[in-house]
Amino acid sequence: MSRGSKDASKTTRFLNVDLDVYSRSNLQPLVTALGSKVFVLYAGREKRTYSAHLELARDPKNADASIRGFCALVKSLPRAQRALWNAAKVRDFNIGVQAAMDPFSYRTELAADTVKAVSEIDSRIVFTIYAPEDGRPRSQRVKPRPKQGVKRVLNKKPVAQ
Repeated sequence: MSRGSKDASKTTRFLNVDLDVYSRSNLQPLVTALGSKVFVLYAGREKRTYSAHLELARDPKNADASIRGFCALVKSLPRAQRALWNAAKVRDFNIGVQAAMDPFSYRTELAADTVKAVSEIDSRIVFTIYAPEDGRPRSQRVKPRPKQGVKRVLNKKPVAQ
């Protein structure tokens, strides 16, 4: 089933791969070097850390193809931008999956060559699984309870007891 179909929310499906990069250095030259081959979700500073969150500009058919595409782009970077890549603290290929009740299980494969390519550019593969959507607005959904031993203080960060 394609991601754009009406029944897509009823089946577990691959969404996309985000490339998430965190560094002490400004990543804008890296983002600029990747050019129109990527879609920039965010690039800028978060407190003391710079980050870039990117997707491939073309719609990948699966996680393996997306990660291979990103790896090829990184390997083709000019020397200065590759040095920015190498100096980054975090380089994650984040595979997004939207969960649903069907099918009972969902499987995605990554080829050994893809995993090797990720390793060669000193990166990680991570997964983000989004909970099934139940059709209610987020404001009406049950909020998770804090973990035992954690107390919420006026909607601020949890505080250990």
